[in-house]
Amino acid sequence: MSLSSHLPALQVVIPLASAPLALLIRQRHLCWALMVFVSWVSLAISILLWLQVSDGSTISYAMGAWAPPWGIEYRVDSLNAFILVLVSGTAALVVPFSLHSIEHELHQQQHYLFHTMFALCLAGLLGITITGDAFNVFVFLEISSLSTYVLIALSRRRQALLASFQYLMMGTIGATLIVVGIGLLYLLTGSLNIADIGTRLQSVPANRALYTALAFLSIGLALKLALFPLHQWLPNAYTDAPSAVSAFLAATATKVAIYVLLRFYFDVFGLQLLESTGTLMLLMLLAIAAMFIASAIAITQANLKRLFAFSSVAQVGYIMLGIAISNESGLTASLLHIFNHGLTKGATFLLLGVVAYTIGSTDLDRLRGLGRLMPLTAFGLLLCGLSLIGIPGTSGFISKWYLVLAALEAGHWWLAFVIVVSSMLAVAYVWKIVEVLYLQQPDSGAHLQRKPVLTMAIPTTVLCIATLYFGLDTRFSLGAASAAAKVLITSITGAAP
Repeated sequence: MSLSSHLPALQVVIPLASAPLALLIRQRHLCWALMVFVSWVSLAISILLWLQVSDGSTISYAMGAWAPPWGIEYRVDSLNAFILVLVSGTAALVVPFSLHSIEHELHQQQHYLFHTMFALCLAGLLGITITGDAFNVFVFLEISSLSTYVLIALSRRRQALLASFQYLMMGTIGATLIVVGIGLLYLLTGSLNIADIGTRLQSVPANRALYTALAFLSIGLALKLALFPLHQWLPNAYTDAPSAVSAFLAATATKVAIYVLLRFYFDVFGLQLLESTGTLMLLMLLAIAAMFIASAIAITQANLKRLFAFSSVAQVGYIMLGIAISNESGLTASLLHIFNHGLTKGATFLLLGVVAYTIGSTDLDRLRGLGRLMPLTAFGLLLCGLSLIGIPGTSGFISKWYLVLAALEAGHWWLAFVIVVSSMLAVAYVWKIVEVLYLQQPDSGAHLQRKPVLTMAIPTTVLCIATLYFGLDTRFSLGAASAAAKVLITSITGAAP
């Protein structure tokens, strides 16, 4: 067999194997170089996998000699190939950025541990996305979560320990609910293969065990994806984590959890069960609450990392709203927003990492007149803010536009109005940032503590350009999101009653 036939396994094995290697190397520059290599190889693999399934085909890779559904299967289609590109692409930019950003955010003797945990986190997120086995979803979810707790706690900020502990507590509750839900599905079907579970549930009448599995998985994954009001771990985690960690988590972690929710909802439970139990209606109400309440809280924040953390909760609301609408246009909008928001928020937190490196703080009262001191960085923050609002010409506009179209297509004209009105709240907190950066005078004697470096500037610039580019050229993002949505819509016909 050729090497290309083993790409699904290599997608996970390479970053997973690099973790103990980094632990043995310990020399920080060698560890960094190793992770740069691993992240870029992972990106290359994910692109090759996407190219193989972009025509609508599916790759099934059996681990060992056990054929699915009895053995563990790695399964790649248009949906998870799209997510693999986002996760590995973000890692390929965050790792180079981390070389200098962690110098003043972590103790030097912890740098090798940062790269070790980052490799595990990357392997976990890629594993969640590519596996076709429900129990392996839980295993990789725990690998990514446990490494994330450590990554957050590594920060020199004392508050990071509390943020990590809070995330640990809520993450553990979520993981417990998820594994119980998976256990109930195994009890009902005798299978752990996600596609096989969906097929077998067609002959299983709706019962309490099925409803309980749906409830446990919904709540557990809602905790992981930070759906309002189960988002309490996210603001502290994003605010107090090292800048590179905040950027990676904001762009990928919640997006992968949403992907898992989509898999279980459409490949396993099916649209009819979701509608009959009121799951989609509840999802819609919580999404709308997130869009308004989280945006309103963001306006009141005095720290930019915390402000954009609450913005992430609101943006998760937009993604979940498209899922709740549950037509092809709504799913396309959600998947498109997963990608576009991942780019925008990744760029935002990398920009804030540059600010923290050069200014020493991300508190708004320390950033007065930043547009004069760091005009390019300030412009990047403005660009990302415009994308979060949904201004034409930015990637955020494209996904919000398709979300409005999905609402109108479903006959919910009032939802289109809600989307537009909630976006006005984003205008309020973005204007607050503009006012501080451009309309206020710098403090007397304000200066840069450090000069920006290329390893930080280049990845940040790439993501900022991508935020603008995918607002103008949607051939990849919209095409891939549309193909992924068709995968989900097609799976409904074989879903459970």
